[in-house]
Amino acid sequence: MEKIISFESEIEFVARVNEHKDCIMQQGPKGGGDEDPAQLWFNIDVPKGHGLKAGDRVRVTVEKM
Repeated sequence: MEKIISFESEIEFVARVNEHKDCIMQQGPKGGGDEDPAQLWFNIDVPKGHGLKAGDRVRVTVEKM
């Protein structure tokens, strides 16, 4: 696999998607990263039972298969 990017970030908030999954998000300053265009943000669905909460730090990795 070819690693494209890996970065660490704090979860801004966790949203309920449905009875099977939630969405963990970081959308940068003021919810969109407009203040720092180089800042990376994420919006990732995860299965229920993950135990994550706002303020937790996570590592996001993208690899090409």
